[in-house]
Amino acid sequence: MTKIELKHLIDAAAGRRKADLVIKNCQIVNVLNGEIYSGEVAIADGKIIGMGAAEYDGKKIFDAGGKFLAPGFIDGHIHIESSYISPEQLGRIIVPCGTTTIIADPHEIANVCGLAGLRYMLDAAQRTKLNIVYAMPSCVPATPFEDAGATIEAADMEELLGDENFFGLGEFMNAPGIINCDDKALDKILLANKLGKLIDGHAPNLTGKDLNAYLSAGVGGDHECTTVEEMNERIAKGMYVLIREGSACHNLKTLIKGVTPANSRRVLLCSDDCQPKTILELGHMDKNIRMCVEEGIDPITAIQMATINAAESVGIYDRGIISIGAHADLVLLDDLKNFHVDKVWIGGELVATNGKYLPQIIPADISSVRGSVKVKNFSVDRLKMHLSGGKVNVIGIEPGGVVTKKYLAEVKHDETGDFIFDAAQDICKVAVIERHHETGKIGLGLLGGYGIKRGAIAVSVAHDSHNIIAAGVSNEEIFCAVEALIKMEGGMVLVKNGKIISVIPLLIGGLMSDLSGEELKEKLDALHAKAHAELGISANVEPVMTLTFMSLPVIPELKLTARGLFDYATFKFISLEDSAL
Repeated sequence: MTKIELKHLIDAAAGRRKADLVIKNCQIVNVLNGEIYSGEVAIADGKIIGMGAAEYDGKKIFDAGGKFLAPGFIDGHIHIESSYISPEQLGRIIVPCGTTTIIADPHEIANVCGLAGLRYMLDAAQRTKLNIVYAMPSCVPATPFEDAGATIEAADMEELLGDENFFGLGEFMNAPGIINCDDKALDKILLANKLGKLIDGHAPNLTGKDLNAYLSAGVGGDHECTTVEEMNERIAKGMYVLIREGSACHNLKTLIKGVTPANSRRVLLCSDDCQPKTILELGHMDKNIRMCVEEGIDPITAIQMATINAAESVGIYDRGIISIGAHADLVLLDDLKNFHVDKVWIGGELVATNGKYLPQIIPADISSVRGSVKVKNFSVDRLKMHLSGGKVNVIGIEPGGVVTKKYLAEVKHDETGDFIFDAAQDICKVAVIERHHETGKIGLGLLGGYGIKRGAIAVSVAHDSHNIIAAGVSNEEIFCAVEALIKMEGGMVLVKNGKIISVIPLLIGGLMSDLSGEELKEKLDALHAKAHAELGISANVEPVMTLTFMSLPVIPELKLTARGLFDYATFKFISLEDSAL
């Protein structure tokens, strides 16, 4: 800010010149002191320069009609790529929900395209009114047990991590790496310390001394709590806890029971992974706040968890509040029960009204992140298993989340040892095919509880290394689906009786579509309907997102990567017929 600009701002605050905008006759929700009071808010140069009872003259006057004016909502942790749409298009559908800032970890596209993917995301972020604060992906790949499209070590990330658009290191999923003092993990921690950056966490089931060791590295927050006990331990030891409620994971109703007036300021709301269907039908942070109130949380406390708490957790002090000098990101609400969003301002500019995003979108160039699907030595024969008999290890789907159960089952196999599908048993073959460096690696496993009875599904989204993951009733059906996916440069494919019945191309890194949120939702709804009706996938299982998490080895209990079956408890690979179980 120059001296002239500063003088301009002070003059407006002092009333010596007109404000750019004055929002009059509103109920101001002050998350700093927990009070609500009638008054007005004056804005100049994108900042709040007056509030309360003081009367300002403005170039524009807006009468709020007695409605509630709250700070713009903040999603404390989200992966844009998991919405399957670009940053610009995500902004277009969540800003009308009152979300004005998101804390985004782009480790999905970083795992596919490396630094080129991050630069694309930075460019795209400049093309939406949504304020996107990025985390530098800390684990590319997420573990040493995967085959990602890129590797980002401390030396690689230094330049971008120093950028003001990155608040710090993203979720440090390699908790064992920190606990066991892995050199490469510690190099990243030390780099963050050197640059004065924060560190986000990811520590499912971590407790006691292991949690202490993890926190000793400076990890500040965690979105992987599933019980109130976990939440209380983390808060007591100094962490922020992010209550997650998105499309894949639903932890809010469980964890909100542990929120009290004493600990609420250390709790914030996030979506983590949120699809357009969820947003367009239910909302975004407005929906999560509404759920908190329905569960008995005071409305101001609920708003704090989606505003000031989220901002402070990543060291941002001019957003998530209505105060003098703060960025004028504001949401006009009809009430504090249903939280219907009437108007949204970002930097004092009206950007959404009654559910409609107003600014024009000029999308970023996606050429640097296309053509990411490269597969070598793939054939139907390579999908064959070689079982010897007896019991096999199965990845058991747990509806409503991404945690799986490990269990043993007896399955049928032919004379060569290949698995024979039996719909009555609800166990199907699942394959992960490396798609970044043409290594030819293919991991094979068995998936229980998915419900598929016919055909196959293949997706180029497979957390977090994002190889191809496919599940089906036969090698031929799986092969057909994967081959179609490769030809269209990534996406989602359904096959039935050897014929393609539904496709959604994902041209941006094989992760995101260039369609609008509404267009993608329509296509995804149709694909889901066919997955349930024609392939028979269980009604209580989300066909795509559930499958995409079956390859994430940093989430309990059993997962599959392109290298094979991975046991989270022992943190090592096991065979399909591992007798130790």
